[in-house]
Amino acid sequence: MTRTAALVLGLCGSLSGVAWAQPTASAPAMVVVHGEGEVRAVPDVVFVTIGAESRAPTPKDAQAASAKAMTAVQDRIVAAGVPKVAIRTLSYDLQPQFDYTNGKQVPRGYLARNVIEVRLDDLAKVGEVLELAVAAGGTSVQGVRFDVKARAALEREALTHAVADARARAEAAAKGAGATVEAVVRIEEAGLGGRPEPVMMRLAAAPMAGDAAPPVAPGETIIRASVTLTARLK
Repeated sequence: MTRTAALVLGLCGSLSGVAWAQPTASAPAMVVVHGEGEVRAVPDVVFVTIGAESRAPTPKDAQAASAKAMTAVQDRIVAAGVPKVAIRTLSYDLQPQFDYTNGKQVPRGYLARNVIEVRLDDLAKVGEVLELAVAAGGTSVQGVRFDVKARAALEREALTHAVADARARAEAAAKGAGATVEAVVRIEEAGLGGRPEPVMMRLAAAPMAGDAAPPVAPGETIIRASVTLTARLK
């Protein structure tokens, strides 16, 4: 990545694309740089999003069928050793469905959809839980998201690396201008990166063979931080 270091000095002139000018009493020499840092970690927790859809002629029947399917899914997951507190409902919706005949909207029933998120601390259980969910009546696995439990601490570590990178760049820019860094006067965090993206999956609502659980690889999580640092030169 190309990074630009700019010397900001009172009245500005231009030299090789860097804005600068001789410092004055009211405008000391300043340098503004961008720094980045990252930390890599192996995921130790995974969140699986599972949905159950049911269609019926009436809203009551659609709701009942969806509730029955999702209850069966949750019961199978809990029986596999996942604690109930690790399961939470993400969404529930009920909506009418229509067909179009000769340009007219014709009601054809209702669709009820129930979506839950399951937290798994044992990554080896991912394939088993996916298989059980579909076999119990789940109609879709909408996402598998890997993360790290110590994310806050790793974000702070990445931020420390970003500041160190920015400080080194400020010193390099100052050296190129025949100056040194006297003091860091401002640090702005530009945001954290590396938020886990869900792996999208779609599985048919039919029992899978005992050895057909989909393989899921956690890979590596990269947590990034970036800062803008302003330093006074002398």
